[in-house]
Amino acid sequence: MKSNAKLLWSALLAATLGVGLAACDKKGPVEQAGEEVDEAIDTMKRGGDESTSNKADDAVDEAREGAEDTADELRNN
Repeated sequence: MKSNAKLLWSALLAATLGVGLAACDKKGPVEQAGEEVDEAIDTMKRGGDESTSNKADDAVDEAREGAEDTADELRNN
């Protein structure tokens, strides 16, 4: 009986994490603004030099937005 309870809890935890990660896929405007503020503060701390991770995050965000725009255009045509 204990192994069934552990299995059930493990499955529940996995499902919860899966839903949570799926929900984090698309950033809302508030989350995006918060990230931009964090990046600006990090850049100021570095003396005006943007970190490599911030540059990579920006590139990923731009690619995601471009893909979403393209998908929207294809759906509308």
